[in-house]
Amino acid sequence: MKVLMVEDEKWLAEAEARILKKNNYDVDLSFNGEDGLDNALTGIYDVILLDIMLPGIDGIEVLKELRKAEITTPVILLTAKSDIEDRILGLDSGADDYLPKPFKSEELLARMRAVTRRRGELLQEGILRIGDIEYNPHTLVLSRGKKKYNLTNKEGSMLEYFIQNKGLSLSSDTIIEKVWGYDSEAEDNHVQVYVSFLRKKLNALGTEVRIKTIRGVGYAIVDES
Repeated sequence: MKVLMVEDEKWLAEAEARILKKNNYDVDLSFNGEDGLDNALTGIYDVILLDIMLPGIDGIEVLKELRKAEITTPVILLTAKSDIEDRILGLDSGADDYLPKPFKSEELLARMRAVTRRRGELLQEGILRIGDIEYNPHTLVLSRGKKKYNLTNKEGSMLEYFIQNKGLSLSSDTIIEKVWGYDSEAEDNHVQVYVSFLRKKLNALGTEVRIKTIRGVGYAIVDES
C-alpha cells in the first residue's frame, strides 16, 4: 500500500515513515504544501497523511484542491490544532479522518486501516483477491490454498496495483509512478523484472491468474480459469 505523508516537521515525518515501512507501507514524503499537492494529484496513493500547518499552501487548501480535482484518495489530517472548529473545517473540506498531535503510531496505523477499509471495494478484511489467489498487503503474503509465498515490498505494491485494476491495461509509466514513486528514475526494464518475478510466483502456485503483456500498451492481470 502506497502512502504520501505531507509534513513540514522533517524529524516527525522521517520517524513515522520508518515505522510505516516496518509495517509494509511504501512511503513518500513531502515537506511543503506545493510539493504535497503535486504528488497527491498524481492519484497514485492509497492514503494521504496531511498536516494542516504547512509552509506555502496549507493542508486545508491542499485538501480542497484535491477534492476539486476529483482525487478521492482517503486523507487523514494531522495537526497540533485540537479545536472542534478546526476538526469540522477539515472534515467539511473532504478529509476522511482527523488525528491531533501528538499521536501514537499505533493509533495512526489503526486509522489508516479504517479509512482504507471504508474505501476499498476490493479490499475485504485486508485481503485482496482475484481468481483463486489471495494477497495480504499487510503481511506481503501471496497464497493459493495452503501454498504461500512472501513477496518483497516492490512485488507486493505491484501486485496490489494490478489486482485493484484487474482486467485493465496498465502502462509501464503508470506502474512506475504507482510502485516506485512520482519522481522515481525507474525505467521500463525495472517493471519487466518485477513482472517476471510475479509471474514465476503465480506459476509456482499453480493458479490460472496471469499477468499478460498487452502489446504496445503494458500489462494486465486476468483470471483465465
